[in-house]
Amino acid sequence: MLRVGVCEDDPGLRRALRSALEHDGHEVVMTHTGAEAVVALGTAAALDVIVMDIGLPDADGRDVCQALQAGGQAAPVLFLTALGAQHERLAGFGAGADDYVSKPFDIKELLARIAVLGRRGRQLRPQDDQAGLALDPARHSLRTASAEVALSPTEFRMLAAIAARPGEVVRRRTVVAAAWPDGAVVSDNTVDSLMRRLRSKLDEVGAPSVIETVRGLGYRLVRVEEDASP
Repeated sequence: MLRVGVCEDDPGLRRALRSALEHDGHEVVMTHTGAEAVVALGTAAALDVIVMDIGLPDADGRDVCQALQAGGQAAPVLFLTALGAQHERLAGFGAGADDYVSKPFDIKELLARIAVLGRRGRQLRPQDDQAGLALDPARHSLRTASAEVALSPTEFRMLAAIAARPGEVVRRRTVVAAAWPDGAVVSDNTVDSLMRRLRSKLDEVGAPSVIETVRGLGYRLVRVEEDASP
């Protein structure tokens, strides 16, 4: 049995997914908006797999995925969506997806893919070093315990890509892939400018972590007390 988190806004499809998953012996945590998913499918949910629709009523499912991963949720994510073009699929993988199924789909194939992801998810260790940040995909904002600041969609996706792996070096190209559509031409100056703005906003809300540049590689999010930069 797997514990599967689902975020899907279509009532009929929600019922079909719940029925199929429960018939297969799985436990289901069902949500229908991005805001609900961030709360119900967070790290406390102890999930094996997440099935995420992209076209949610209040947020882009890719942003919800990034917010969950930035908060420490390590369960593999399968995007379930009508957006099946290649650039859409690549954007989904750039946002942290492990698999991608386009609507309409065969329920037996979907269940098989969920089973494969579930086996993989149970081999993952939970993240011990959390960033201490909360990203809101509906409001495109960054929150700490005492303050909140608005982020542009691009800033949100850049920060989420880095915060999903606290303490690790995230390659610059990985950050760019998460924040811009596939094939977009992005100058180094643009990335550097947005990174300066992100650092300023982290400081503005008194975030417990800072973004450290690892020369020639990328970026790392570290706790303020662990920041060894001069």
